[in-house]
Amino acid sequence: MRGEQWISDSLNELRSADLQRTLVAYPQAGGRIRIDGWDYLNFSSNDYLDLSRNPELISRSSDELHSLGTSATASRLMAGSLDVHGELESRLSEWKGYECALLFGSGYLANIGLITSLVGREDSLFVDKLAHASIIDGARLSRASVHRFRHNDASHLKQSLERAAGRGRQLIVTESVFSMDGDIAPLKDLTTVAADHGALIMIDEAHASGVFGPNGAGLIKELCLADTVNLSMATLGKALAGYGGLVACSKAMRDLIVNRARPFIFTTALPPAAIGSAMAALDVLLRTPSLGRDLLENAAFFRSALHQAGLDTGPSQSQIVPIMLHDNRLALDLAAALREQGIIANAIREPAVPSGTARLRLSVTLAHTKEDLATTADVIAGTVGKLRS
Repeated sequence: MRGEQWISDSLNELRSADLQRTLVAYPQAGGRIRIDGWDYLNFSSNDYLDLSRNPELISRSSDELHSLGTSATASRLMAGSLDVHGELESRLSEWKGYECALLFGSGYLANIGLITSLVGREDSLFVDKLAHASIIDGARLSRASVHRFRHNDASHLKQSLERAAGRGRQLIVTESVFSMDGDIAPLKDLTTVAADHGALIMIDEAHASGVFGPNGAGLIKELCLADTVNLSMATLGKALAGYGGLVACSKAMRDLIVNRARPFIFTTALPPAAIGSAMAALDVLLRTPSLGRDLLENAAFFRSALHQAGLDTGPSQSQIVPIMLHDNRLALDLAAALREQGIIANAIREPAVPSGTARLRLSVTLAHTKEDLATTADVIAGTVGKLRS
């Protein structure tokens, strides 16, 4: 089509660098899936607790669907703020250990909305070097002065804050469990630095929620830091196996966000079915507090098996287990070879990770048995050996 030659050129550049991504359709989701009559172990799913097909979640989601319909039909500030939204927010705030909570359309929208609500052109924003793309995009949209501190380095954060002293409000943003390396931030050190400098601090708990902490409430609650972390962001679309994002915070903070966060103000509220599944997921977590511990135990077992096979899992301390390959072509070839052997694991390359750090990213879920994990480690090690020979 006229005017689109540059698109073909851009796609050719991506292909030549082994960076083009394509959509692959699957007949179902979860940690174990069946495709064309063949069973696969799926390590590219965030269904950490294997709840996406849990009958309790499906039933509650269906109940809300039949009771309230398919849509909230409006934004929260119009006529789309239903009783069930408030009920879920109340339960989420209690679960997280905060005064209030607020729902967003997704974790991505939450991060963009929160950051742009709190800092602007005259302010300073401090972001971990390996923070998620949604945090980076929020930083760009905020137009604040952005300072990237070294990954998980509280001392470098302190230096950055001191250099930016007097330049408006200061907001620190990081993740508790990092989405690509699976490592854990030094939250106590970071919150101490924030308090010492009078800075706000926001923690993305997308991959910690449902897994770490009492009843899966996250690392902030596990470390008793709710009084020092201003905003705890999380998602309903990973361990809770639904859809949506949230922030837990003070009432004053919530009131400000409701008035400033454009991704909250100018979009339709979450549908009733999504609220229902989240309610049921919370019920399961509160009734079965061992789920997260069981998952982390399995992940530790998997890392150990991979290490024994001579593979590098980076700094992982969680259910997210990377296999560091440092080569885009090798990562793609390994992912393709594993798929032929019944294992789905995506190759991760820049811009999702820094250049030169290509890896396979595997998410352990409760759908995977220890036998599955041991077998997978052996298959990966054997396949890597063949590809490198």
